[in-house]
Amino acid sequence: MSNYEIPYCKKYALSIEEAASHFRIGEGKLRKLVSENSYADYLLWNGNRVQIKRVKFETYIDRPEAIKV
Repeated sequence: MSNYEIPYCKKYALSIEEAASHFRIGEGKLRKLVSENSYADYLLWNGNRVQIKRVKFETYIDRPEAIKV
């Protein structure tokens, strides 16, 4: 990690790729969650680019019904 990289645990929002790595959830599954819940409070939209709010998403996935196989 270079001096300019911020660890995932300190970032407010993560890209799909970063969230997949941090939460150990596949990118496809995350993209499906985003498309099915495009107005969820754990999403931050910048135009058509989505960021996942780390703390709110942690709270969301802690619910038993959040991630379905």
